[in-house]
Amino acid sequence: MRYFLFAIITVFVFSGCGNKTAKHTGKPLVLVSILPQKTFVEKIAGNDFDISVLIPQGANPTTYSLSPAQMDEISNAKLWFRMGYVGFELSWGEKIMQTNVSMKVIDLSNGLDLIAVGMDEATGTLKGVDPHTWLSPALVRKMAHTIHEELVLLYPENREKYNLGYQQFLKEIDEIDIKVRQFFQGFEGKPFITFHPSLSYFARDYLLEQHSVQQRGKEPTPGQIANLVKLAKENNIKVIYIQSDFDRENARMFAQETNTEIIQVWPLNPDWSDNMVYLARLLSENF
Repeated sequence: MRYFLFAIITVFVFSGCGNKTAKHTGKPLVLVSILPQKTFVEKIAGNDFDISVLIPQGANPTTYSLSPAQMDEISNAKLWFRMGYVGFELSWGEKIMQTNVSMKVIDLSNGLDLIAVGMDEATGTLKGVDPHTWLSPALVRKMAHTIHEELVLLYPENREKYNLGYQQFLKEIDEIDIKVRQFFQGFEGKPFITFHPSLSYFARDYLLEQHSVQQRGKEPTPGQIANLVKLAKENNIKVIYIQSDFDRENARMFAQETNTEIIQVWPLNPDWSDNMVYLARLLSENF
């Protein structure tokens, strides 16, 4: 129960961080899609940029729609770091790029080892890609490399500063990875249940087994529910994790069926490092 309260307090504290438009100071404007990306850019570049988060705190990354004020803001941006497969980006990507044809668009999913349903044979592209790549330290390292390179290209006179920020961020990522691995020593292969499959990359990095009630945005079949109920009982699973930006009622019936507690987590927490450690502590103490 203490973790549920912690999540609620965290959401409250950061509720003011999700302004739909950035506070402009006259600095160059950079767009990012989600809150953790803002943190990544700031780790490398400090306060050199005004950074606008397109999906504000509390909004659903799948269904969010841009406001007119955000569309005006987009027209002034120099660069957009997109995640690649967030639902919002797939719906609004073309509109955003048409609004500012001179803006450079960088897809941070390029070159990453992505979790996907399969390959579309007609287009040769991945389909059903899991977008939650920022919850993998290994992938964040690669994203940080791309962010660093693009910022240096944008302002080569600041290369030394961005090099230093980048190296410090890599060190921080490695330290977080070590801390998280310590929590999961002896828990390799342990299953846990989420309502929405937001911890897929986290689970892959740390050799855990995520099982989700909701799959590919679809409600589960009776057979899938029965299998998860069986899994929970056989493995004495007492918790179901749900994103703080999803309705708790969606998980209530499953929790009643399995006699599990609903605990909210916040994958989009801008305090990326602390959130990674928090998730590791939370899962390990509930195994």
